[in-house]
Amino acid sequence: MTIRINPSILAADFVNFESELQRIANADLMHIDIMDNHFVPNLTFGLAMVERLQQVTPKPLDIHLMIDDPDRWAPGYAEVGAYSVTFHAEAVADAVKLARRLREIGARAGIALKPGTAVEPYLELLPEFDQVLVMTVEPGFGGQSFMQSTMPKLGLLRTQAAALGLDVWLQVDGGISEDTIGIAAEAGADTFVAGSSVFAADNPAAQIDLLRALATEHSH
Repeated sequence: MTIRINPSILAADFVNFESELQRIANADLMHIDIMDNHFVPNLTFGLAMVERLQQVTPKPLDIHLMIDDPDRWAPGYAEVGAYSVTFHAEAVADAVKLARRLREIGARAGIALKPGTAVEPYLELLPEFDQVLVMTVEPGFGGQSFMQSTMPKLGLLRTQAAALGLDVWLQVDGGISEDTIGIAAEAGADTFVAGSSVFAADNPAAQIDLLRALATEHSH
């Protein structure tokens, strides 16, 4: 199984984004949290910022839209070149239609589930998505504690993906650190968003290597 470490730039120094991206150039993708102060009680970046980051990033962009009305807004992120665009199950009007539109533009299509959202309704739709993001905290702010109660969702997704022969990425986001990444990898995750644990480290690149090694050790 390929392990991916996608640092969240929500934990980076906003004034020095270009140099911050270079500090984590050994990451697999750069995770960008887009929040609109409606779907979640926080406001971060928008399309113009992503378009600029796209021009300077050493690795592809992994966009996580924590916004209302992604049916309207998500395609724009694919159009500026984002590699992967993930929208929330709780906010989307037509998940399959939007995923197909994102793929048509050329991006990977992802769907995100908040901790309280059941995964079962999405299992039969799994072929429509390239990635499922299982939130391991309530979305909105960085630095929260990992919720182990979300782990059974990964097992269900991994079993379904194997049954259907799908290469769907299973991503976790929230409280991912040296202490928790092994738990998520054992549960079936292969793509890990880490913010604070990477950017708070003295050497973010070395921390990425460590997290990748720990996840690999615990993956099936």
